[in-house]
Amino acid sequence: MYFKFEKLLIWQRAMLFGEEVNFLCNNFPGIERYNLATQMRRAADSIALNISEGSILQSNPEYRKFIGYAIRSLAEVVTCIHKAKNRSYITESTFEELYSKSYHLMNMMVAFKRNIK
Repeated sequence: MYFKFEKLLIWQRAMLFGEEVNFLCNNFPGIERYNLATQMRRAADSIALNISEGSILQSNPEYRKFIGYAIRSLAEVVTCIHKAKNRSYITESTFEELYSKSYHLMNMMVAFKRNIK
């Protein structure tokens, strides 16, 4: 048996994205352990959490609202990766890779949200 959201590509990608962000934050300096790293992890996890929450027993307008929350959480992660790059916690290439994945995931979620009738 599966939950409806487990079959969604956007949920699967959001899950992988969250794990990648979590792993990345492990390399941040100790001073950021309870600041930027925590904020980044929570926002990244919130993407998949909102996708799954919206898919269970929600009306379509509610479902779109939760996908919107997921998109906003992704925007928060993007801001965090900018801050991480600016503070030299990640390299330019790591930034570009995560930024590209963020952009792709955002486009997938926007398209998905548009198709919820």
